[in-house]
Amino acid sequence: MPGHGHTIQVSGDQGQHVTFTVSGRVALDNLESFISETQARLREMIPASLTVDLAGVEYLDSAGALALMELESSARGRAVTFEFANLTGKARGIMGLIDPQALIIPPLITDRQVGNIVERVGEAALKVIDDYKRMLIFLGELLGALTHALFHPRAVRWQDVAFYMKRAGVDGLPIVGLISLLLGLILAFMSSLQLKQFGANIYVASLLAISIVKELGPIMTAILVAGRSGSAFAAEIGTMMVNEEVDALTTMGFSPVRFLAVPKVLATMIVVPLLTLYADFFGILGGLIVGIVGLDLTAYTYLKETQTSLSLMDLITSLIKAGVFAVIIAGIGCQRGFEVRGGAEAVGSATTSAVVAAMFLIIVADSAFALVFQYLHI
Repeated sequence: MPGHGHTIQVSGDQGQHVTFTVSGRVALDNLESFISETQARLREMIPASLTVDLAGVEYLDSAGALALMELESSARGRAVTFEFANLTGKARGIMGLIDPQALIIPPLITDRQVGNIVERVGEAALKVIDDYKRMLIFLGELLGALTHALFHPRAVRWQDVAFYMKRAGVDGLPIVGLISLLLGLILAFMSSLQLKQFGANIYVASLLAISIVKELGPIMTAILVAGRSGSAFAAEIGTMMVNEEVDALTTMGFSPVRFLAVPKVLATMIVVPLLTLYADFFGILGGLIVGIVGLDLTAYTYLKETQTSLSLMDLITSLIKAGVFAVIIAGIGCQRGFEVRGGAEAVGSATTSAVVAAMFLIIVADSAFALVFQYLHI
């Protein structure tokens, strides 16, 4: 087939010893025709042994060498004795660059059956334990970095702290305010449907104030910040991992945790308690609107009942929760970002994992706080 830059002459009897005499070019530009022709001849002749004579080959590149090794692999797969003849030193050198094992493509689905329920539960438990260990290791590094920042405040990149305060705090004010207002409206309206049957409309203010300040304000704010900022932290650091920017920081002598994680954690610890107070205000405002419009309460009466039902300790415990939630959100976001290995898909997985893990740990921490405060009578 000279039009394709190569010629293959076949000699020998079908089912016996066969020789393919190759001449001309075996290269990328005629690779498809070379592979299709040799594979067709191999299927047609079904030889007991095959010799590929390369004496007439004028040019061989890596693609051509790969095609020759594919031919050898196909022949051996058919139990055909195979050898190359008149292989020049240059051609031998090119073919030596190719790993024959790399030509063996593993099946996408293995023959191994899916394990039983005990196996799968065990594998899942091992993954959770391994993830837990990595989280503890990162927590230790983060606490060390925060301690260093406490004793060396000038080492903290305060400009970055201010930047992340704006992103996590100021930019989140509209959505936090809107969600809290709607939550207050819904809670007040639904509770009033029951309490008005007993003429206890005034207790809507107490119920709403306690539920918003002690529970729903901190937890809803934390979930919103986890969705907005925790995911952004994971995506930002994950992208830097993919681009090897974190490795460059390490090479230059910077600690990635101090350089990247500490400003994010400090900013989140500052803004989440403030956002919680903001959410509490709008939640109570939503209840006040329902109280005035739907329950015939005056603003003074509603706010007075709200003030009576709340104490300073309720507000302090709410802010303590918010601070712990902030550490969880920023810590998990940064940890998941540092775990990224691969490309864009890995960044997306880390972002999703950061949000899910942060929400789960927020619920767990809130449950622990409820038990502790109950036993301490707070």
